[in-house]
Amino acid sequence: MKSVVIHAGGSVTVEEQPMPQIEDAQEVLVEVLCSGLCGSDIPRIFHAGAHFYPITLGHEFSGEVRACGSAVDDLEPGERVCCVPLQPCFTCDECQRQLWSQCRHYQFIGSRSDGGNRQCVVVPRRNLFRLPPEVSPVAGAFFEPLTVGLHAMQLAGGCANKQVVIIGAGTIGLLALQAAKALGARSVTAIDINPERLALARALGADQVFNSQEMTAQAIHAALTPQRFDQLILETAGSPQTVTLAIEIAGPQAQVGLIGTLHRDITLSSACFGLILRRELRLLGSWMNYSGPWPGVEWQQAMQLFEAGSINLDALIAVQAGPQGYADAVRALNGQPMNGKIVLDFSAPETEKS
Repeated sequence: MKSVVIHAGGSVTVEEQPMPQIEDAQEVLVEVLCSGLCGSDIPRIFHAGAHFYPITLGHEFSGEVRACGSAVDDLEPGERVCCVPLQPCFTCDECQRQLWSQCRHYQFIGSRSDGGNRQCVVVPRRNLFRLPPEVSPVAGAFFEPLTVGLHAMQLAGGCANKQVVIIGAGTIGLLALQAAKALGARSVTAIDINPERLALARALGADQVFNSQEMTAQAIHAALTPQRFDQLILETAGSPQTVTLAIEIAGPQAQVGLIGTLHRDITLSSACFGLILRRELRLLGSWMNYSGPWPGVEWQQAMQLFEAGSINLDALIAVQAGPQGYADAVRALNGQPMNGKIVLDFSAPETEKS
């Protein structure tokens, strides 16, 4: 079977590998249909960030069940599933409280073990989420990134009737934007430095957009005056500047959900820190996308949003290609962030669709 393999030094190759075998009664053999490249994969590929090499990445994937272990009685061959990549131990004190992402002994498919960027993969039954027939394989590969934003909304008590502000109009931000609109936000504002992304945010339903390269934080804060109460700000870009921006534009008692992962240190000025106190901001750290009962309400919400047709994916995908086209597109990043999602589609021709 074909597998996209990452070697040390940023080498991305398509290789033939042996077919995996079910070895445990609780395991399922899945034929992978679609798999997305996550922003967190880029350091694993180009910056020596993987736990081991060579590695097959892929934690955002969908597929069809091909065979089940003897103890799996609720899935049938031919059913579509998507991957729930976190593997908590389910026994530590954190897991007993259903704090899955806080597990002290977790594993992770596509990071701490080989993932779904290959034609077939064997995973435990509890790491598969059944997809309804009307949800496409491509949508199945977007469940995991969609639930990232949904998790932050859950931590904030939902977004209904709130003034939602999303900083960062990348994949996570644009998925969160659409989810917030569908889940009853009073308004949704998108902030980015890329005019094309802001235009896309507007096309996907943003009520207003601001370019933070052209406007100061103070100007954006002033522009948000009509939406200053009941704010939920979601920071998805993961840079020191955007975290600072989230604080500086916040209204009174705003909730600030921090989703993006920082790769550089952040220093807050005393004036910026003072805003947290003076405006009585509620800072929410959001890590991964799970809640009780396993894997969480976020995954059920994602299914409902896709079933309702509330999420437009076509505008988010930059490349959708077979293994070689996917490998070429990943290699061309050369360590830089994606400008649109790169999707491995085993049914697609090798020439990329962009």
